[in-house]
Amino acid sequence: MVRDEATRYEQFCQFKQQVRGSDSHLIVGIDVAKDRHHAFFGMPTGRTLLRRLIFENSRDGFEQLTTRAEQLRRQHGLSQVVYAVEPTGNYHKPLAHWLQSRGQMLVLVSNKAIAENRQTLDGRWDKNDTKDSANVADLVCQGKCQFFEKPEPDIVTLRSLLALRRRLKKYEHALRMQIRNGLIVKYFPEFDALWGSCLEENLRLVGECLSPRQIIDMGFDAFVNTVTSKDRGERQLQRLKKIYAAAKTSVGCPMDEEARFEAKMIAGRMKNQREKVKETEAHIEAVCRRFMYYHLLRTMPGFGPIVSAWVLGCIGNPHRFAGRKQVIRLAGLDLNAKRSGKRSDSAVAVISKRGNTDLRYALYQASKVATASDKHFRELFTRYLSGREKERGIRTKMRVKLAAKMLVIAWTMMKNETAFNPELLEVNMA
Repeated sequence: MVRDEATRYEQFCQFKQQVRGSDSHLIVGIDVAKDRHHAFFGMPTGRTLLRRLIFENSRDGFEQLTTRAEQLRRQHGLSQVVYAVEPTGNYHKPLAHWLQSRGQMLVLVSNKAIAENRQTLDGRWDKNDTKDSANVADLVCQGKCQFFEKPEPDIVTLRSLLALRRRLKKYEHALRMQIRNGLIVKYFPEFDALWGSCLEENLRLVGECLSPRQIIDMGFDAFVNTVTSKDRGERQLQRLKKIYAAAKTSVGCPMDEEARFEAKMIAGRMKNQREKVKETEAHIEAVCRRFMYYHLLRTMPGFGPIVSAWVLGCIGNPHRFAGRKQVIRLAGLDLNAKRSGKRSDSAVAVISKRGNTDLRYALYQASKVATASDKHFRELFTRYLSGREKERGIRTKMRVKLAAKMLVIAWTMMKNETAFNPELLEVNMA
């Protein structure tokens, strides 16, 4: 699988070098939709062979597409057919899988490139499916396309689970905000400052006794028994005493039966949501353990189960990257600046943020943990800050720089199949 992917990437690089002005390639630009797709058939020389072909999102429609492409290839004496699609949600994936499973060459055209290139076709901003398919083909003819990765099944599964976890965490955060901003600030506003990190106790309090008057009426001992499931010592007791004292002087609104029902329902939903997240994370770890790369990544400081899973899922096959710059761009940690005219020398470069947002966030969190818990990363971070300690926001900037270095080190570990070695920090990769 690794060799096949590396071979496909070499073929793609060779295609990009040869496609401009080629008279031997048939380019099929496809505008993907939910039910029916539009295809444009042309050549890099600018010649249009078939302006529009509408085919269904089904096996018969896919066979119609490839049959028509093969007919045009033979009719005009061309050597290769290249299909190009724009990533449109998940709608393009069945077609992409079908074409790749039959050995067809498939490339990807970015949404941003399509949007910016649309007006160059006829000088108009008009948008329609026929024009969009021609736009896709035009970009490929210019060599402005991307490699269409074909990851192994376990990587596909891992990415799907990570996407599921992201959606579950987003809904969990929405429930948390609904509790804190919709219930607590109305009925027990003093409790918000004492929220802390004891989420299980907080949910019990919200679901069982959010009303300050109810807390006072039941007494302190009954309140402790209601909101706790285990004894966590003196620190826990002191926190509950503060909550009980705040309830005595609370300015919260009175709670009726309907409000209690709402609080109990939302707290229960929040608890169920957290259980779903934990179950999903268990499945993610089970899939990750099938990879040797995962165990290697876990040896790096700051790389816990979720960070390692994100890095593994995003990189996939480490041999598909030609160099570290491509890996850094994957996370959007590459530096960019607008340089023009007299101010070009003084332009300040910033990270592009054009890559994977979740990967970038995970790496930044990993850099925070590593600089706090590992002496080698702490020494490197101190060296980054040397002489610049008083600059505004410098600590955040240097952690981002360290995150980029950690990604490159992780990629190097995967490519060389080696565990983390602190000596890698001495290599100038940033």
